[in-house]
Formats: sequence, structure tokens, C-alpha cells
Amino acid sequence: MTDQIIIDLYFARNEQAILETEKAHGAVCMAISMGILNDRMDAEECVNDTYLKAWNSIPPTIPRSLRAFLSRIVRNLSIDRYRKRRADRANLDVEAVLEELAECLPDTDELPAENTLSEALDTFLRKVSEVDRRLFLGRYWHGASVNVLAEGSGLSPNAVTKRLGKTRERLRVYLNERGYSV
Repeated sequence: MTDQIIIDLYFARNEQAILETEKAHGAVCMAISMGILNDRMDAEECVNDTYLKAWNSIPPTIPRSLRAFLSRIVRNLSIDRYRKRRADRANLDVEAVLEELAECLPDTDELPAENTLSEALDTFLRKVSEVDRRLFLGRYWHGASVNVLAEGSGLSPNAVTKRLGKTRERLRVYLNERGYSV
């Protein structure tokens, strides 16, 4: 079933929309949540919460890309869950990822419009090499560890860390040139 048909089911308030969403995008949502939480039960709960949030958001929201829309929801819910869980457990990996990324992104209080920053990030990522793009998205979108990225790319963990640092610096410069104060 196409995403447009699924979105039409949401607009018709047909509960089949949830089942079709799970069939079409459940695996991606679970992978994103597992990458952040590394706990199957928490990840499943976040994915289910994602479906509820999508149900409550569509309509009035009309996602341009249902996959991206769901990915963003599950990522945000998973980060929120991680932060709540972090109070009980010492797991610094996701916090480190968020801190790394914070050094090259503008303060959210100063953003002119969400889509403008999103478009700038998309444009920037299209300009970097495929390896750097995969490393960047793997680390900062999927929450993968440097070691996992190193294994998947054939690079050493040190090389991955250096490439990520250089990409973050290039992103910071790129955003500064476009008027974002980083």
C-alpha cells in the first residue's frame, strides 16, 4: 500500500491506517528506536506511541513523506524515553551524541523556521561524500556508536571519530554562512 493511501486512511479516520503504517514502516521505526534505546520493550512502546501520535496528528498535518514524519516522531519519543531512563541508569552514549551535535547546530530559540533548517541540513548532506553522509546519519539520526559505524564502514573507530568531527565542523561553517548563529 502506498503512503498516500495510508495518509488517506488517516484522514478517513480508518483504524486500518495504523495496521498499514506498521506494515510499511514498523521495521524502520523499530530500528531507529532500538538504535537509541537498545531495549526492545522500550523501543516497542515508543513505536506504538509513534502510531498514536501519528493518529492524533494526521489530520490536520499532511506529511510530505510518511516515513520521514514517523521517523522523526519515533526518534523524538525515543530520545525522551532515553532521557527519562538515564536518570536511573548510567548510559552516556546517546547523551554524547546529542552533545556532539549541539556544537554545530544553532540554538533552537533562534531558528527562523523549521523547514528552513531542515532544508539547509538536507542540502549540506547532499554535498558531502556518501561515506560521510552515512556516518553522520548513522551517528546523529540512528544513534549508532562509533564502533558500530566503524564495523559497518570498514574504517577504524579513530577514523570514524575524525570524519564525524570534520563533518560537524563543515556543517557549523555551512550554517554560519547561511545566517544561523551556531
